[in-house]
Amino acid sequence: MASCKDGKTSSVMDNGKYVRYTPEQVEALERLYHDCPKPSSMRRQQLIRECPILSHIEPKQIKVWFQNRRCREKQRKEASRLQAVNRKLTAMNKLLMEENDRLQKQVSQLVYENGYFRRQTHSTTLATKDTSCESVVTSGQHHLTSQHPPRDASPAGLLSIAEETLAEFLSKATGTAVEWVQMPGMKPGPDSIGIIAISHGCTGVAARACGLVGLEPTRVAEILKDRPSWFRDCRAVDVLNVLPTANGGTIELLYMQLYAPTTLAPARDFWLLRYTTVMDDGSLVVCERSLGNTQNGPSMPPVQNFVRAEILPSGYLIRPCEGGGSIIHIVDHMNLEAWSVPEVLRPLYESSAVLAQKTTVAALRYLRQIAQEVSQTNVSNWGRRPAALRALSQRLSRGFNEALNGLTDEGWSMLGSDGMDDITILVNSSPDKLMGLNLSFANGFSSLSNAVMCAKASMLLQNVPPAILLRFLREHRSEWADNNIDAYSAAAIKVGPCCLPGTRVGNFGGQVILPLAHTVEHEELLEVIKLEGVGHSPEDAIMPRDMFLLQLCSGMDENAVGTSAELIFAPIDASFADDAPLLPSGFRIISLESGKESSSPNRTLDLTSALETGPAENKVGNDLHTNGGTSRSVMTIAFQFAFESHMQENVASMARQYVRSIISSVQRVALALSPSHLGSHGGLRLPLGTPEAHTLARWIFQSYRCFLGVELLKSIAEGSESILKSLWHHSDAIICCSAKAMPVFTFANQAGLDMLETTLVALQDITLEKVFDDHGKKNLCTEFPQIMQQGFACLQGGICLSSMSRPISYERAVAWKVMNEEDSPHCICFMFVNWSFV
Repeated sequence: MASCKDGKTSSVMDNGKYVRYTPEQVEALERLYHDCPKPSSMRRQQLIRECPILSHIEPKQIKVWFQNRRCREKQRKEASRLQAVNRKLTAMNKLLMEENDRLQKQVSQLVYENGYFRRQTHSTTLATKDTSCESVVTSGQHHLTSQHPPRDASPAGLLSIAEETLAEFLSKATGTAVEWVQMPGMKPGPDSIGIIAISHGCTGVAARACGLVGLEPTRVAEILKDRPSWFRDCRAVDVLNVLPTANGGTIELLYMQLYAPTTLAPARDFWLLRYTTVMDDGSLVVCERSLGNTQNGPSMPPVQNFVRAEILPSGYLIRPCEGGGSIIHIVDHMNLEAWSVPEVLRPLYESSAVLAQKTTVAALRYLRQIAQEVSQTNVSNWGRRPAALRALSQRLSRGFNEALNGLTDEGWSMLGSDGMDDITILVNSSPDKLMGLNLSFANGFSSLSNAVMCAKASMLLQNVPPAILLRFLREHRSEWADNNIDAYSAAAIKVGPCCLPGTRVGNFGGQVILPLAHTVEHEELLEVIKLEGVGHSPEDAIMPRDMFLLQLCSGMDENAVGTSAELIFAPIDASFADDAPLLPSGFRIISLESGKESSSPNRTLDLTSALETGPAENKVGNDLHTNGGTSRSVMTIAFQFAFESHMQENVASMARQYVRSIISSVQRVALALSPSHLGSHGGLRLPLGTPEAHTLARWIFQSYRCFLGVELLKSIAEGSESILKSLWHHSDAIICCSAKAMPVFTFANQAGLDMLETTLVALQDITLEKVFDDHGKKNLCTEFPQIMQQGFACLQGGICLSSMSRPISYERAVAWKVMNEEDSPHCICFMFVNWSFV
């Protein structure tokens, strides 16, 4: 057996005899080892013949030298790995000690404040009331509520703001200015990305992270200041002015824009001051804050289509780490002006966990990814280096955000609706958007386009984890992209293969997923999708062809808190050049936190639970219903189509039809994947529920016939189990509410759920008052006594609102009393005829 010791100039044979090599022989062997570290017997003999300097060495000796060389290489790698682990553990231990010290200070401060308030409260109860004195609470909080002194836009005034920002940032990063709690699911440890915390009980939303990265402090600061490179939601950061400071630092005035994550909210912008300086201990600090009225610095006027949000003192504290790398403290503290979005979306703007995942953790992950790329410059699949693959994923994400936001300064303009307005259609004919979009494919089929169309929409999903739905959409494309195409579509397809991104066109043999790259820690997956046998219909006499998509998947971790799941893809040429034009389309699913308490569990004959649950319901579904809450998420869909401008109307019609069919497919898939609908067959089943559900359906049917004198359901035998099924599939929206002072909804058929954009479980959280507009409320108040006395009323057409605050028009509505077996009013039923989104 060969020894691994002193193998540079000698080897040990089995008989204990040393064989020494000259430096020239070792140099030759090292070159050969670099080309082939484990040569075969024939290869070793060939090496001896081709290299005269080795001609006097026996093949067995050569074999022993290669064994020793491989052993030394393995030992060196293991030693290097252990040293890196030891450095990381040392740095992590230092971070944990600092965190422990901070927590002890926070505990001491809380104990002191608690004793202080107890003493003050006790003395206040004994003292005589004096209205001229400040309250105890106010006097005890001066250090938290002191007003900023007035300043101006001069260098001295800006420096004053910068120094104050630095002090407030450090008090959050290493002090006790904010009460931090450990973020759920982010436990610190040797393999963790760092120590992640979120704020508790402070103004706005805040997150903090401490971690170790293998980059020098100046490089870390350079990367973090280039926010658009790592923060996918960042549209642009413009540096409008730079002022040097006497201590060698810099003050920058910035204007930053962030994309909106959905079609239901406007984009955000910020007017900032950023201060970069070096501390006395050598630490590098980059801190920033919004400039507002309280600072009296320079101002930035409002920008159309953007809501001005605020960054409270935030930033990065970067310290050099022994043995190389940096220890970094990150603080993100924002006020995102949640008032400007629909109520259902406000958790996205009021959750510190969402901020931590989207911004704070994203910064740490990006730094670690860059450090990994620096240390491992290997070429990945398809001949791409990591930096090139990262650039492709960023282009996909940015292109999707551009389409989803459709900002006018990028050339987007809105088309008129087709009377339904559930789908928004935008068109872009700007030269910048069209540059390079005239693609030529390997099979000779070319795309000639002079405009781009985007069809987008958002929908609310219930009880479907975003990660599970995303994986299904990724792995079963035919479930949502396999749609029939009418004549409009057939005409539009002839424009080019980019017209229907990711869909079946004619004969579709399936999809083949070709892995391209995992980003660091597998947070994102970049891959190429090969759609086999994509072609036009047989009557077009065009041979089926393969189609390639570049696809980005993220958010597939079910246990992550505050994350969103994305599936973004774009058609590509088979040659797949790095600078190939991309038209990204896809899905974004964002989890919404539900903080609502459950309704009263004592309601009689709750059809919400009767229809939504059943014998096959699993534990997750039971937990969701028992707690009265739902796992809500909002899905945003945006699809881009390249086309010729003279076919705009045809393509717009096709785009609406196509996206509506996708929405229908996603709703069907989401219902099938919902925990309350995953039975033993694992597929979609009609939620017909318990015998109580059939009873209520029969009461609705009988009461309608009794009070209005006509049949609600045609050709249905009374007492048949098909009554509930027919009611469920009725074309008009049928919704029941309790007959109480504040009526809440208890049941709706499928059309009713679609109209309200909700599910049966979440229906109980919607009151009748929230649905009608002012005119509808007055009309209802006038007709309500008639409903209770006469038994029914016909309401004029008008406007109502869905649970996502979208206006809905209806031609007319019929309301009637639903009587039970004892001839007592059980609930009130409404039927909305010919409704549509406005």
